[in-house]
Amino acid sequence: MAATEKDRMCSIARSLEVLGERWTFLILREALSGTTRFADFRSELGVAPDVLSNRLATLVDAGVLEKQPYREPGARVRDSYHLTPAGRDLQLLLGALQQWGDEHRPYELGPTVVRRTVDGDRPVHVGFIDDTGREVPLENVAFVRTALYPA
Repeated sequence: MAATEKDRMCSIARSLEVLGERWTFLILREALSGTTRFADFRSELGVAPDVLSNRLATLVDAGVLEKQPYREPGARVRDSYHLTPAGRDLQLLLGALQQWGDEHRPYELGPTVVRRTVDGDRPVHVGFIDDTGREVPLENVAFVRTALYPA
């Protein structure tokens, strides 16, 4: 089977088609913090406008962000970018990346963001949860190939 067919079948490869560039995760980080406007993404990230336009278009096409028109007084109509439910679901992925970075690539002065519950300010971490609601240690998690996995 050709690599492209295997990639089409693989959920990780399909996800990376949308999320597989560094700027994408940084755009999502800012979007999860409330950034919606092109100029604000540029200002926060220092990304080139053509790269930002391309990444935003990819995220819109994939249903991660949606455009909403807005107009400031005396200005032309512009688009703002808002997370869809699929985009909000990526908070878990960004939390996992942050958690991994804090553990394995720590900033010498300490973390710049911590994960906490909204209602009790309790620390939280990303983990695997089974169908009974219990956390499963990483060493007890297996990625099991199904019959659809290409031979």
